Amino acid sequence: MTTRVLLIADTHVPKRARALPTAVRDAASRADVIVHAGDWVEESVLDELEALGSVLGVWGNNDGPALRARLPEVARAEIDGVRIAVIHETGAAAGRERRMDAAFPDTDVLVFGHSHIPWDSTTPAGLRLLNPGSPTDRRRQPACTMMQLTLDAGAVRSLDLVEVERR
Repeated sequence: MTTRVLLIADTHVPKRARALPTAVRDAASRADVIVHAGDWVEESVLDELEALGSVLGVWGNNDGPALRARLPEVARAEIDGVRIAVIHETGAAAGRERRMDAAFPDTDVLVFGHSHIPWDSTTPAGLRLLNPGSPTDRRRQPACTMMQLTLDAGAVRSLDLVEVERR
């Protein structure tokens, strides 16, 4: 049985968008697990996603006391045999793989945010690093984005970077 995981980060509602884009809400309602790597900004975004499904999330640097009271700085879960960790910031891109290998030795996939830049790499130790970008604030990227991950029997079976239209 496969597990569908939606990866999002840096939603920044209502600062960068008034609400979650329709594509994000639709994908969240179809996902088995919703992973959010921080910078929700408003607690209502967490409430909305929790109403749509199971959420694994962390707080980010733009999240205030209410979100920090509800969410950890680092979240971990084993999903369909894959050990997943979530954190908002990983620091500079230079040296990221080495630093994350040291910080997350018992992890298969690390989901992070902060930069709004989609990222998919594998470290020397085999740790998959994923940043879904932002579905609401593309910054210097060509499009707003999210990722859809499919897990099956302890492995990543597919990963899609999905452009998100904002209205």
